[in-house]
Amino acid sequence: MTSLAMQRRKATAIRVWTQFRSSRQGMIGLAVLALFVLLALAAPLLADARELNPVFARSQGNPQWGTPGDFGPLGTDHIRRSVWAQFVWGSRVSLFVGLAATVLTIFIGSVIGIVSGFVGGKTDGVLMRITEWFLVIPFLPLAIVLASVLGRSVWNIIFVIGITSWPSTARLVRAQVLTVKQRLFVDRARSLGANGSHIVLHHILPNVSGLILANATLAVPISILTETTLAFLGLGDPSSASWGKTLEEAFVNGAIVRNAWWYFLPAGIGILAVVLAFTLIGRTLEEIANPRLSRQR
Repeated sequence: MTSLAMQRRKATAIRVWTQFRSSRQGMIGLAVLALFVLLALAAPLLADARELNPVFARSQGNPQWGTPGDFGPLGTDHIRRSVWAQFVWGSRVSLFVGLAATVLTIFIGSVIGIVSGFVGGKTDGVLMRITEWFLVIPFLPLAIVLASVLGRSVWNIIFVIGITSWPSTARLVRAQVLTVKQRLFVDRARSLGANGSHIVLHHILPNVSGLILANATLAVPISILTETTLAFLGLGDPSSASWGKTLEEAFVNGAIVRNAWWYFLPAGIGILAVVLAFTLIGRTLEEIANPRLSRQR
């Protein structure tokens, strides 16, 4: 039985990859994302982390507001730090926060959605009222308040994004669970004596995993943009380089007025590229999970 289930999952994975590979938008998004992942992983080889320290930058004689022509490849900022080093090392923090916050978001939303949809009754009512409470409160002000109270650190930002972004996932998963649990194979499992946990793990979860995966890829860009927004508002981790922190420092120190495009443009392009990549991947997975979307295009 286990071997048969593994064969089916392998066949499903091969089918999904075949359909994904035939999608131009999906492959473009995957290629762009792979490029930035390699950039983040190879950060120690591409840029010296000491260049993020203004004391070290000054000791090296780096020019202030140096253009890419003065100090390659992306110039320097107002305190002589390498913008290239900030871009490369910032990709690590931005991607890490985006992925970690998404994992927390999807975990909370999936658990609440599955429990609410499968158990039903009073449990469903209580969980949905909590979900609606989070949906009613404006997302960004709540995130700003929590980030201000908890303090400026990467882990606090991840917690803030995760704890405020799960309601939409919970509602989507719950709706799918309500549909799946009415199918005949679930009734057959119940009639054979399967308990609730067995049904959830072996019947409900496999049938909603596609929706969860597609929603996860669409949640990552939201997490990255939220981290960028919080960092731009001065609520990011002051000890870690991130693209949002780079944009905040560039704005505060007058990079736009000085026309120091090399300071803020790379971080902005990086954010847009990664968000677009995850959006294309998520859209493709959504079309694979729901073929009607691709037929409507």
